[in-house]
Amino acid sequence: MALDGYTDQKMSRQAMKAELLDAETELRLAYAWRDQRDEAALHRLITAYMRLAISMASKFRRYGAPMNDLIQEASLGLMKAADKFDPDRGVRFSTYAVWWIKASIQDYVMRNWSMVRTGSTSSQKALFFNMRRVQARLEREASQRGETLDGHQLREMIAHDVGVPLADVEMMEGRLSGSDYSLNATQSSDDEGREWIDALEDDSAQAAEVVEGTHDAARLRDWLVTAMGQLNPRERFIVTERKLRDAPRTLEALGEELGLSKERVRQLEAAAFGKMRRSLEAQSREVHHFLL
Repeated sequence: MALDGYTDQKMSRQAMKAELLDAETELRLAYAWRDQRDEAALHRLITAYMRLAISMASKFRRYGAPMNDLIQEASLGLMKAADKFDPDRGVRFSTYAVWWIKASIQDYVMRNWSMVRTGSTSSQKALFFNMRRVQARLEREASQRGETLDGHQLREMIAHDVGVPLADVEMMEGRLSGSDYSLNATQSSDDEGREWIDALEDDSAQAAEVVEGTHDAARLRDWLVTAMGQLNPRERFIVTERKLRDAPRTLEALGEELGLSKERVRQLEAAAFGKMRRSLEAQSREVHHFLL
């Protein structure tokens, strides 16, 4: 159900005019969609419960997301619920749909809260949506007892109350404490000041590392060419087909082509690798770590 061009007020008015389904009608529509893929039944089922989706979306406005976007995500969750609903389980569709609608809205809010992903695990989601509320309650209860909680005590109590590790509470507190900033912003009020991005360390390879890597790769390639030269044509063929192709061939396929059993091809492969190992070790002990 696309919401382009609709205002949240218009959507709300339309939803309030939708029919209220009794349990029997709801069940009939659910069966029609599940068993016959009746799109008219699906549309009627979704339309009837859009008021539920809009009501749930409105509860997330405090996170700063546009209401239209929240309704859009709620409607997507509602459609997923309708697609996966099993009427044989004896559960009302509205009860089932609540979980899908909530999950869809929460995922959207967390994706858009920050450019940096705020959380993905169940414990991180629980903290994101409950941490401030739990913190306020704990502080209020402590104040009523005449106690003052320091930061560490408060984080420990939040972790215990929500049922998550203390490390998750500390991480989420840091993520929720600040906003995103552009790396192109200047470090001072001076328009010609250095941008923050200029202070980041360049993690690309340095010139010396590039030269050293190129030299080592060339030397290793020479060692391998020499080692391959110690093999007979059949051994080179097996090694090439098994290890140097983008899509390595199986022992069975090579056996059929060479007229050998799978076990014999495996033995020849092992013997070829043994020859190459001895050749490489004879050329330089530095290559030993490549063979481990």
